[in-house]
Amino acid sequence: MANDDVAKKIDVNGIVQGVGFRPFVFQLAHHYGLKGEVANTSHGVSIHVEGSPDRIASFESDLCQKHPPLAHIVEISRQTESVRHYPDFSIVHSRGETEMSTLISPDVSICEDCRRELFDPNDRRFHYPFINCTNCGPRYTIIDDIPYDRPKTSMRHFSMCPVCQAEYDDPTDRRFHAQPNACAQCGPHVILCDHRGNEVRTQDPIQKAAEVLKQGYIVAVKGLGGYHLAADAENTDAVVRLRKRKLREEKPFAIMSYDLEHIRRYADMEADEIKILTSIQRPIVLLRKKIPTCISDEVAPRNKYLGVMLPYTPLHYLLLKPGFIALVMTSGNLSEEPIAIEDDDAFKRLGEIADFFLVHNRDIYLRSDDSIVRHSGGAQRFIRRSRGFVPIPVFLKNKVPPILACGAQLKNTICITKNDTAFLSQHIGDLENMATYDFFQLTIDHLQRILEITPEIIAYDMHPDYLSTQYAEQRPDIQKIRVQHHHAHIASCMAEHKLDGPVIGMSFDGTGYGLDHTVWGGEVLVVEEHAFERVGHMAYIGMPGSTAAIKEPWRMALSYLQDAYGSDFRNLDLKLLREIGSQKITVISEMISKTVNSPLTSSLGRLFDGVAAIIGLRHRVNFEGQAAMELEMLAADSADAIYDYEWITDNMYKILPAPMIRGVVDDVQNGMAIAEISAKFHWTVIRLFADLCDVIRKDRDLNRVVLSGGCFQNATLLTGLIQALEKKNFQVFTHQQVPANDGGIALGQVQVAAARFRS
Repeated sequence: MANDDVAKKIDVNGIVQGVGFRPFVFQLAHHYGLKGEVANTSHGVSIHVEGSPDRIASFESDLCQKHPPLAHIVEISRQTESVRHYPDFSIVHSRGETEMSTLISPDVSICEDCRRELFDPNDRRFHYPFINCTNCGPRYTIIDDIPYDRPKTSMRHFSMCPVCQAEYDDPTDRRFHAQPNACAQCGPHVILCDHRGNEVRTQDPIQKAAEVLKQGYIVAVKGLGGYHLAADAENTDAVVRLRKRKLREEKPFAIMSYDLEHIRRYADMEADEIKILTSIQRPIVLLRKKIPTCISDEVAPRNKYLGVMLPYTPLHYLLLKPGFIALVMTSGNLSEEPIAIEDDDAFKRLGEIADFFLVHNRDIYLRSDDSIVRHSGGAQRFIRRSRGFVPIPVFLKNKVPPILACGAQLKNTICITKNDTAFLSQHIGDLENMATYDFFQLTIDHLQRILEITPEIIAYDMHPDYLSTQYAEQRPDIQKIRVQHHHAHIASCMAEHKLDGPVIGMSFDGTGYGLDHTVWGGEVLVVEEHAFERVGHMAYIGMPGSTAAIKEPWRMALSYLQDAYGSDFRNLDLKLLREIGSQKITVISEMISKTVNSPLTSSLGRLFDGVAAIIGLRHRVNFEGQAAMELEMLAADSADAIYDYEWITDNMYKILPAPMIRGVVDDVQNGMAIAEISAKFHWTVIRLFADLCDVIRKDRDLNRVVLSGGCFQNATLLTGLIQALEKKNFQVFTHQQVPANDGGIALGQVQVAAARFRS
C-alpha cells in the first residue's frame, strides 16, 4: 500500500442485513481498489477500509448513494483508525454483541433481474414461482426470530441444493446470503386443490388455476403475507358470487394487473401514481376509473376510483401472464376477520368461498395485508400501512423508553419503541372478534421477540370498552398511560414531522371517546406532546340508536334536521322523510328529544353521513365511512358558492351545523344537482375551519396547523384545507408516513406517553 494511505472505520446502522449490503460493500471496495473487511454486527454493519483519501471519499459517497434497493440507512458514523495493511478486502463472520438493534427489511416485490430469469426458458429457475435474490422477496413474514438467518425463517425446512448453496456462499453473486434462496429442485412448490383440500392432478398448477379463473371460478391464492381470493375482474357474475360468499356487499375490491399497459385500459394514472405503483413496495393505489371501463361495475360500485396493484411475487406474474386484464385480489377472509395464512385454517374458513386453492408449502409466520395508498394533496397518503412498509420504523426526535402502544379499536395497529425508533405494526384490523384480538396479541409478542424489546410503559386509548384498552389494563407490573383519542391523532402527525408544540390540531373522524364521556370527532385543539386543550368543536348532536346511527345515516339526518328546524322538520319536502315514514320519524324524534339511547357527538364524520342521507345518497351503509366516501366521490370539482356557517363562543368555539343543514335542504328542495350540493358542502367545511384557524391564531399566536383523523382520507377535504390554510400563510403538517385514520393512533400514543414520562 502507498505511504499516504489512510484507514477508516465506518459503522452503518439501519436495514443493512439480509439485503445484500455486505456484498455491495465488498464489490464497491474492489471497484476503488481498497483493502479491509466488512462484518455484520448487532447494530448493523461495520467496515474497516484502507486506501488513498480520495478513493475512500468516493467509496463513502457511493455507500450512501448506490446502496442495494432494500437497504435503509439510518445512521453512518466514521472514525480514523490505524492502517493494518490488509492484503485484500473480505467479508468476515458476524460479530455478536449483547444487544441486537439492527433493523429487519419488509417484504418487497420481485426485482427485475429475477423477473427476467422467471421468463427466460434457458434459466434454471424458468417459471419457478419462488424465485428471489438478496434484492427482493419475503423477509418480515417469514421471520420467526433474530438474527435473520435461514434457520430462524420458514425456509429452514428446505435444504439448499449444491447449486443454490454455491450462490448463497459466493460474495459476488446477488444471492449471497439470500435466506429464501431456492430453486425447483430444493425449494417450496405449488399445488392446486379443490375447495375440500383434495389435490387437483395437473402438470402446471398455476396454469390450471388461470384456466379455472377464466371459466368464472373463485381461487384462493396463497401469497406473501396471506391468502387472496381471486376472480376475473371483467366477469360480473364471478365478482357478484365472490361478494355474496365473502359477505362483502359493496366495499371495493382490490385488483391486480400484469403491467401498466393493462392498467391503462381501465384507469387513468398520473406520474406520481405510476411511481408508487411500480415501487418495490407495490401497494394498492387508488386510481380514477376510465368511463366506460372494461372492469365490472361490481368491483367498486358507486366509486370513481379503483384500488389497483401490480404483481409483487413471481407466482402473481405467472398467474396473470395468460392474459387477464385484471384479477380481483382481495384479502382471504370473511368480512371483519383476519386474513388467512395457515393452510388448514384457509380451507376451513375459505372453503365455502373459493372453488379452488392455489397452495404452497412455505409457511407464513406473520400475516400482512396489502398496503393501500392514495396520492393526494401533493404526497403519498397511507390508507393502510402494511406489507412492503412494515417493519420500517418511524424515527422520533428524541430517545424514548421502551413503550408499547395498543392503538385503537378500528383499523388497529400497535407500536413499540426502542431508543429513537417507533415500530408501527402491520394492519391488524377491527378488534371486534376473538380472531382479530388473537392476531393483535400475536403481533405484540412477535414484535417484542424479533426486536428484543421489553416494554416499560403501555399506552392505550381512554375508551373503556375497547379490547385494546382492556388488554392494556390487564397487563401487570407495567406503567400505564391513557391517551385521549384525538390527542393521539395530532401527536402521531407531530411525531412524523418531529414537531414540538404548541400547534393547532384539527382532528376529524367518526368516533373517539371524549374527556366529557361524549363521542368526539370534530375537534379543534391546541396540542403539545404531553397535553392538549380543546378550543373548538362541532356542536353536540344526538346519535339516535347509538352505534345504529353509524350504520344507518338516515338517523343522523333526522337528528341534524330536528336540530336545524325543530319539530317543523317533519313538514319539509324531502324524499328522505317520505321513505322513512311518519312512524319511524316519531320514534326517532322522541329518542332525540328525550336523549334516550342518543349519546351526544361532535363528530364531523357523522355530519358527512347526515348530509349524504339528506340529499338521498345513502340511507344505510355496508362498511364504515361508506356514506361519506360516496359523498366525496360524486362532488363536483369546484363550487361557485358555499353555505352559511356559524360558531358561537362559550368558553370555546362551538360550530353550529344548522346553517349548513338549512342550506343543503334548500338546495335539495330547489332541485340542485347533488354533485353541486356535495361540492358546496365540502367547500363550506373547508372555509369554515380555515377561518376558525385564523381566529385561533390571533388568540394564541400559533401559526402551525396539524391535520389528522379519518376524515382526512377525503382528498377533497384534505387538499382544499391545505390550500386554504396555506393561502392564509399557515404552516400545514399532514400525514405521509402513517395513516391519518386510526391506523396511525398507536404512534401518537407513543409520543404522548413518552412526553408524559419525561415530564
